[in-house]
Amino acid sequence: MSHILVINPILYTSETNDIPKVRSIKDTMIYTLCLGFLRAGQQVTLIAAEDYRPTAEETYDFPVVWMRTVWRSVFQPRCFPYMPKLRGYLKKHREYDHIISSEVFATWSYTAARVCPERTVIWHELAKHNRMMHEMPSRVWYHLVAGLFMSRVTVIPRSLAAAEFIGQFVDRVSNTVIDHGVNLEGMEPVCARQKKNRFVVVSQLIERKRIDRTIDCFARFVDKGYQDYKLYIIGSGELEQELRAQAVRLGLTDHVVFGGQLTHDRLLPMVAQSRALLVSTRKDNNMVSIAESIAVGTPVVTTSVPYNASYIARESLGIVQDDWDADTLVQICADNDVYVDHCLAYREKLSNVYCAGQFLTVFGIPEGTGTEDGKHMRTAARADSVCRRGRDH
Repeated sequence: MSHILVINPILYTSETNDIPKVRSIKDTMIYTLCLGFLRAGQQVTLIAAEDYRPTAEETYDFPVVWMRTVWRSVFQPRCFPYMPKLRGYLKKHREYDHIISSEVFATWSYTAARVCPERTVIWHELAKHNRMMHEMPSRVWYHLVAGLFMSRVTVIPRSLAAAEFIGQFVDRVSNTVIDHGVNLEGMEPVCARQKKNRFVVVSQLIERKRIDRTIDCFARFVDKGYQDYKLYIIGSGELEQELRAQAVRLGLTDHVVFGGQLTHDRLLPMVAQSRALLVSTRKDNNMVSIAESIAVGTPVVTTSVPYNASYIARESLGIVQDDWDADTLVQICADNDVYVDHCLAYREKLSNVYCAGQFLTVFGIPEGTGTEDGKHMRTAARADSVCRRGRDH
């Protein structure tokens, strides 16, 4: 059994440095990954920024270390926090066999790379420069800091786009791509014949998500004769009232349902029973909502913007089209059984245990280590990694 430390200060997305408070972190992507390591038979500890500590007292499945951030006007907590106590913690706690740090453009990854490079890997998501201060800090960091001071650590990309981007600046980029995993426990997939005549959006209701475009396309879809379909919009945000007014203006009062913010136990059955998840975003990285949708057997209609789009197109898990419209929705309904079958066949590769197995394979941890679930998933992950290398070269 290995002891793994995960350093991921930013637990969820915030549009401003006034981090919104949540009651629980157990639905976050990184908590799910840590659960995957536990179920693969490993010990795991998570380090996160104090700014993201939930309001409710929680009991966690593994140790969570909260660290205070400082100099917030420069090291913005929503995208570039600085935790000064991390260096001392890493020097003191030598019990960790492997350290996974999120992102190359990150103060905490720099610290891990300098203190314990031989035990650290960086799990990298970004495929373009951070826009903070007109990209200047990002450009200096990748060209200078990463190349000179972080060169001894291996970078594991979260997507092919991330691999291509970070490969411009560092040499040690793994051939293994590891996406965000989802917790399949409690996720009941639904086959095509059990789905209802509806689509679903799971998103913050903010400008860059382009929910207004999704509503326009759905309106034209309804006008084509699909009067029995509904669009469920799950989430909250500053544009909610504008979007409600748009639905009324388009005569969709009986067709568009705003569900607000839902917990996973209420959200996932709603997604599972839908014909497709609809995504119109113009700026995003890997979207966990996409992985969760596929995991419950619901195909995705999306622009090419999310990094998940590459495997959606490759595995026919939905339709990737930047200008998708009402005709695209007609197509996803007509071929729904085919797309759903593809999602059901692919869902295990989105498991948090499968993703943990990919990390363990990269670490070279012997296959006999861990639980039976972990061994099974790692065998599958190793075979998939070989297949990917075969396709990529």
